[in-house]
Amino acid sequence: MKSEGICYLVGAGPGDPGLVTLKARECVAEADVVIYDALSSPVILGWMKKGAEKVYVGKRAKNHAMSQEEINALIVERTRAGQQVVRLKGGDPMIFGRGGEEAAELAAAGVAFEIVPGISSAIGGPAYAGIPVTHRDHCSQLTLFTGHEDPDKGESSIDYPKIAQAPGTKVFLMGMARLRAICGSLIDGGADPSTPIALVRWATTPRQQTLEGTLADIADRAEAIDFQSPAVAVIGDVVKERAKIRWFEKKPLFGKRIVVTRTREQAGGLSKSLTRLGAGVMELPTIRIEHPDDRQGFAESVAHAHEYDWLVFTSPNGVERFFDAFFKVYEDARSLGNPRIAVIGETTAAKVREYRFGVDLLPERFVAEGLVEAFKKESIENLTVLWVRAQEARDVVYDGLAALGAIVDECAVYKTVPETEDPTGALALLADEGADLITFTSASTVENFFKLGCPWPAGCVAASIGPVTSDALRQHGVEPAVEAKKHDIPGLVDAIRRWAAGG
Repeated sequence: MKSEGICYLVGAGPGDPGLVTLKARECVAEADVVIYDALSSPVILGWMKKGAEKVYVGKRAKNHAMSQEEINALIVERTRAGQQVVRLKGGDPMIFGRGGEEAAELAAAGVAFEIVPGISSAIGGPAYAGIPVTHRDHCSQLTLFTGHEDPDKGESSIDYPKIAQAPGTKVFLMGMARLRAICGSLIDGGADPSTPIALVRWATTPRQQTLEGTLADIADRAEAIDFQSPAVAVIGDVVKERAKIRWFEKKPLFGKRIVVTRTREQAGGLSKSLTRLGAGVMELPTIRIEHPDDRQGFAESVAHAHEYDWLVFTSPNGVERFFDAFFKVYEDARSLGNPRIAVIGETTAAKVREYRFGVDLLPERFVAEGLVEAFKKESIENLTVLWVRAQEARDVVYDGLAALGAIVDECAVYKTVPETEDPTGALALLADEGADLITFTSASTVENFFKLGCPWPAGCVAASIGPVTSDALRQHGVEPAVEAKKHDIPGLVDAIRRWAAGG
């Protein structure tokens, strides 16, 4: 039986993907096709399920990928075909986004649809600039209008004299191309030329810029620095509050474009930490994790893990792969027996503890050499050690422990391979717009980044998680500007923060 289609008209918010609603994310994750515009964050497209289709219909200024009539026909056609369609629109689909027109087309076609509101840049933009659109000391009224309509045309539907004389805050969208004319019309309509105004460009993103002035001089100021769309304009005394409560632009990594090259599954933690500090994060996974070539050997090693005196884990991936396999064989954690557990790095230790096992040995230096040094303080001669590792790992641990007299077996639980998918178009974005810093968390991320063939962006520097990764960068002619003192993700984030502060 053919399934009934449905179209969700979804607000993608003003730019920061963290401002997308839970329902919007759910719709994107379940969609068969996402039809999106130019203001949608590429991060949102990364939430799509495997095999879902992306259709770009972006409209900005005079550059239209598809006309509104064509978009209307497309969403009706796909919904009628039984697909779950998401029409992803920047901001809120019902605030100057023509969402009402699209909903009317869907209704006329007799197909199912729902509207999922989003945070409009009319509200989100000023908030991220430190401007409350309402404030009891300044106003209790808010007027929204579009700047897309030419105020000089004879049949304008916007009554500028009434807007000019209305009390409270005025906010207009899509008006950068007509800024001078709009301000002039408001002044002609009776607005005080000294009224404060702020323009917020690329609101809620690390590219955000805020320009302040008055109705009389803001056009001159904007033209002097080529301040262009997309931007929201806020008019009124509330602009004065920005001096006290601007917060977003004060973040330590604000304005920095940072590339994360970790696997798609692992990128989240690093991306979130950098985003919280104000960075614009571009996820460009260069590797992905797959099963090892010798899957039978892996399974046998896991099944016999209880026979060893020591288990050694050198990465969170290894821990996760090992214990996921272990609990497919055994139902009881006590089946692991009583081996002692050694790990490299706090992150790996935390992953072990997630499975309710303790860590007996954690070296001060989070590298293989540090682990071998730590074992020198233990008596491991003739003891059995199972080293849980990546297939392509260096032999430092094996050689070092064997030299101390241990009987070492290796258990390759995963391998890293080049990532071949780029669902968000991050590679093209990096090539076109560049970056300030690219992060590398292993030698394999380095090797596979350079295999992508993307030229190193002008003015960009590299951040390394540790000496092994730094050596890999040097082999490609890149001297890392940042190297974590503590060789884990928190250490890398801290090093990047110090770099941004000039330390």
